[in-house]
Amino acid sequence: MLPIAMVTGASVYLLYHIMPEPVHRAGPFLEGLVGVAQPLLIFLMLFLTFCRIEPKDLKLHRWHWWLLLIQGGLFLILGLLAMWLIGSSEGGQHERLVLVESAMLCLICPTATAAAVVTRKLGGDVAGITTYTVLINLLTALLVPLVVPLIHPVQGLDFMTGFSVIMAKIFPLLIMPCLAAWLVRYLLPKFHRRLLEYPDVAFYLWAVALTLAIAVTTKSIVHSTMSVPLLMVMGLVSLVCCVFQFAVGRLVGRSYRPRRKDVSPDAGERGRQMRKVTAGQSLGQKNTVFAIWMGYTFMTPETAIIGGLYSIWHNLYNSWQLYRAGR
Repeated sequence: MLPIAMVTGASVYLLYHIMPEPVHRAGPFLEGLVGVAQPLLIFLMLFLTFCRIEPKDLKLHRWHWWLLLIQGGLFLILGLLAMWLIGSSEGGQHERLVLVESAMLCLICPTATAAAVVTRKLGGDVAGITTYTVLINLLTALLVPLVVPLIHPVQGLDFMTGFSVIMAKIFPLLIMPCLAAWLVRYLLPKFHRRLLEYPDVAFYLWAVALTLAIAVTTKSIVHSTMSVPLLMVMGLVSLVCCVFQFAVGRLVGRSYRPRRKDVSPDAGERGRQMRKVTAGQSLGQKNTVFAIWMGYTFMTPETAIIGGLYSIWHNLYNSWQLYRAGR
């Protein structure tokens, strides 16, 4: 399903790109349609996923803190490197800065809203990754307004302004579906039980959203004004960040040992595998649309394309994981 969605998204845009000029007049309308369809699909997908989670299941685990430390710590280290590059007078400084900021985006970018859907398919802990998604979004909202003005001073962009802008971006598509799902659980129990009878609907909604996301990614690559060598190096940076985060996340999840008093299904080999999958998806699967937005809002504009490049790698890896799990 995921490779089909990715190929379809890329093919649809490439087909549109080579069509005659009169067809391109519909471009603004289509772009607006995608802008409405993507958030709606994500909202519905999260709503259906949260319907399967009881509020009492959302609790903190020790591996949450390790992943937060890894993401936040590496973002701060790369931020110091970016500030050093700005103060350097060596040639090629702009290209190096773009690459460093691209890595910063790949590392601090919050967990994808669709990660809970894939995690459930892989046998992970949906409540655990949902809790981490909330935590990393809050950390991102705190760190980005603190660090980015030191790299790119912008008049009027103080901490509270940046924090408010980021929270306004993530709140409707993260908190609102959760609240809506819990209201349905307690106020409309029959309707809630009916929704639970269709566990795979959220996954197919995500496949449609992925098709649109890859089409947008293809558009950004086709219209990019960056040199091909720089674009290729950015693709390599996004690949390295993707592999690193999935590997480290799975390592942290596998190494984590629950407290003895923890009576949740965290014991034994099955629990270890569940934590490995959950932590890997938490750290590796990114909200790349949010990364694109952060790139052109807070960073050097060329970095916005890194989110699209990263989405290719993490979706290819998810496709392979789901194929292997299915076997």
